[in-house]
Amino acid sequence: MASKPHPPLMKKHSQTDLISRLKSRKILGVGGEDDDGEVHRSKISQVLGNEMKFAVREPVGLRVWILFSAVGFTAMSLMALVFPNRLYEVLFEEELSTTSISIRLYGGALLSLALIMWNGLYTAEKIVIQWTLLSEACYFAIQFLVTSITLMEIGILPNAAMLLLLSRVLFLVVTMAYYYHLGRKPKKI
Repeated sequence: MASKPHPPLMKKHSQTDLISRLKSRKILGVGGEDDDGEVHRSKISQVLGNEMKFAVREPVGLRVWILFSAVGFTAMSLMALVFPNRLYEVLFEEELSTTSISIRLYGGALLSLALIMWNGLYTAEKIVIQWTLLSEACYFAIQFLVTSITLMEIGILPNAAMLLLLSRVLFLVVTMAYYYHLGRKPKKI
């Protein structure tokens, strides 16, 4: 029984063989566009993700604004928790006639928001910063409405309350501007 000699093995150069490279990339699932329209050059970048996609281009002064908000929320919450009657007297220029539990509950809610602000200050994730700004904006809008309605019911317009209303509108505008700027899609370079 004579065996046939096998033809000599030819070395295949896959780097120069375009069809072979395309087949390999198709099997690996790289080279095509993903849901976000990005083309991955390797399986590793596809699995791990592109770092530049998650980098947040922060607006100028965003971290300073979040720090200012965190300090402000913390100070107001501590004042409402420790000195509820004094806080009410400063804002409405009259003594608190009922129990101070509602002011203390307000302080507890503010302290919770302050913790969100402190967390937003130290994070690098865009979605966490956006939710932090949205929480702050909702607070300012609700406080503006509640304070306005309360002042109309009481029928007085103290200077401290007017200053509070104007500051809430200003803070709401600044917060929404940062939220809008952070939510914009970055321009392709």
